[in-house]
Amino acid sequence: MSSVVKLASQGSSSSSNNNNNSSHEEGNERRELLRQTDPVAGKDLSLPAETFLRAAIDLKDQVVEVTWTRRNDGVTDPTVYSGLLGTALTCLRSYEATGSRPDLLLCAEIVDTCATVARTSLRHVTFLCGRGGIYAVGAVVANYCGDHQKRDLYLDLFHEMAQERALPVGPEEGGLGMSYDLLYGRAGFLWASLFINKHVGHDTVPGHLLMPVVEAVLAGGRAGTSDSTACPLMYRWHGTRYWGAAHGLAGILQVLLHFPLSPEDAEDVKGTLRYMMSNRFPHSGNYPSSEGSLRDNLVEWSHGAGGITITHCKASQVFPSDRELRNAAIEGGEVVWKSGLVKKVGLADGASGNAYAFLSLYRLTGESIYEERAKAFASFLYHNARELIMVTGASGADHAYSLFKGHAGAACLWFDLLAPSKSRFPGYEI
Repeated sequence: MSSVVKLASQGSSSSSNNNNNSSHEEGNERRELLRQTDPVAGKDLSLPAETFLRAAIDLKDQVVEVTWTRRNDGVTDPTVYSGLLGTALTCLRSYEATGSRPDLLLCAEIVDTCATVARTSLRHVTFLCGRGGIYAVGAVVANYCGDHQKRDLYLDLFHEMAQERALPVGPEEGGLGMSYDLLYGRAGFLWASLFINKHVGHDTVPGHLLMPVVEAVLAGGRAGTSDSTACPLMYRWHGTRYWGAAHGLAGILQVLLHFPLSPEDAEDVKGTLRYMMSNRFPHSGNYPSSEGSLRDNLVEWSHGAGGITITHCKASQVFPSDRELRNAAIEGGEVVWKSGLVKKVGLADGASGNAYAFLSLYRLTGESIYEERAKAFASFLYHNARELIMVTGASGADHAYSLFKGHAGAACLWFDLLAPSKSRFPGYEI
């Protein structure tokens, strides 16, 4: 597995001996080990919160400068994932962390520009890569600003988009044209709806619109499985049965876990997670990027244990009596830790995204070791993010400063470290 440096992980086995994992004695041992471990060539890991706050604000300002202030051409990418809306979401995260009114107003201005571009350029309805994200963020920001007229305008646009006929059509009705994944498919639309309902108000996007889409996603997963596997749900994106958060099972299940599920539906979701757990790579404990893949080289949010661990954390919260799911979340975190620091910066495939796996585990378990591990990754980024961007060569200034591919992801991580118990992976955790 490619990494910049391996973090020491003595005593942190990914075996199923989780009673030891959660014991006070081993927790102390891990904390002491982390204090002795330096992934950044002798630099101090224990950066104070004030350092992360200053770094987050400075980096947010750089992101705004490069992607917004200095723009002398038109906006070509108005999405959260790799485009200008990611800058808006970073400003929103800054507002949530600091109460900065100028950041909120700047976010609103950027969203309005993205909305203008999206009318002719975006066909997808998802949060990360489509109009769903623009309308959802627009409604939420307008609500924070107290601009109810603009909030209602964005909600009307979202509800109009929600009427797209392909969304609630199941496979038995020929509904295989729209994908199911988080980036481009129905799960991404549902996530945008969850975002609105959390920040604007429960049932702002009503259940009668959402539950038929949930049912269509479940039906598509059942239709996509085969007699050759014991997996209750399976999906294809461009012909490949992906497992990860971006295009596959982890991202789709993450969304489904936020909705009321019948006993049968819940068993299919849990059965799918157990199928994934039983097919981990035996040596590393990592997950294949897709069904049948033998390549054990990706440990990140998009593909591998980074994103799947966050989904297991959510599943453990939804099904708190299922110890197997909790154990899988903890073991996934060990995989991310032992794999070390990946050579990229952003949320999708970099150290920022993997740090959020530890923050999810911290919220799940309350164990401070996971907060410390997130801070270790964040400290590495504090000292090395600029050099990593240069080494990995993110394509163009926009991508280098984007939310999922570049610097903006690190800024959001640093903001979230101010209150780890309230942290959420942008565009993935509600």
